Amino acid sequence: MNTRLQYLFGLVFIFSIWSCGNDAPLSSCPDDSAAISHLELGNPSNATNDVNNPNNFLISLPQYALSYSRDRGIPNWVSWRVDRDWFGNAFRQDDFRAYDAFPSDWYTPDESSYLDSGFDRGHCCPSADRLCSSETNSSTFYMTNMVPQAPNHNRGLWRVLEEYTRLLAEQGNEVYVITGNYGAGGLGNMGYKETIDNGNIVVPLYLYKIILAIPRGNDDAQRVNENSRLIAVNIQNTNLADDYKWWEFRTTVDFLEEATGYDFLSSVPASIQNIIEARLDDGPVE
Repeated sequence: MNTRLQYLFGLVFIFSIWSCGNDAPLSSCPDDSAAISHLELGNPSNATNDVNNPNNFLISLPQYALSYSRDRGIPNWVSWRVDRDWFGNAFRQDDFRAYDAFPSDWYTPDESSYLDSGFDRGHCCPSADRLCSSETNSSTFYMTNMVPQAPNHNRGLWRVLEEYTRLLAEQGNEVYVITGNYGAGGLGNMGYKETIDNGNIVVPLYLYKIILAIPRGNDDAQRVNENSRLIAVNIQNTNLADDYKWWEFRTTVDFLEEATGYDFLSSVPASIQNIIEARLDDGPVE
């Protein structure tokens, strides 16, 4: 093979490798139409997609579901299912943008709403949980999936907890996750703030996460049993959180229900809920 042909062959090979890594085909992603499966374990606040319910407004995407609060400018909670089928080789898209399906008179956060606030655009459903295609990953960058999160919190113990969640999925589990927030007031890089963006976006006081892991199968809500692993954490939204490990903030789902007024895992049989929601997780953390 002459030098020119070798060079051309090399370019084709490199482009093929880049193309495969740049975008897994959309067909490789799970088919979760209308995000029904992401709410299989329940709709914690009975959110609806009624514009007359602006502070508990349901947004259902194939990749996750959430309850949005117009007046707080952030989601109340985001719920999604993660297993190995959602992983892949797509690149992180970083295309932060406004969600474009709200009524025209609603305040809508956009990619610049957190600028110079001292807080990260903190994902609720993480980018790394949705890498089966570029389109799927892009969906995690809607601003409706973000909360103002203290940078050390976001990049420290919260990131480690997200990585542990994916480890549970890699181990062959279906993992249901609910991430939410409550209260107002966080400590970021520019000090304490209760709101940003001219008061349109509330900075949460606490961020919480509920993680339920069950082996892969069908009829998930009915397969949850008293031995199913349920992890709940409740962490104050402050840069100082990075001085700790996420497992030091484990709590019970019962505590989070009292703090938020929501009913988590409502589709799970009540007799099972009563046991696992009162239990403080003491399982492995890595």
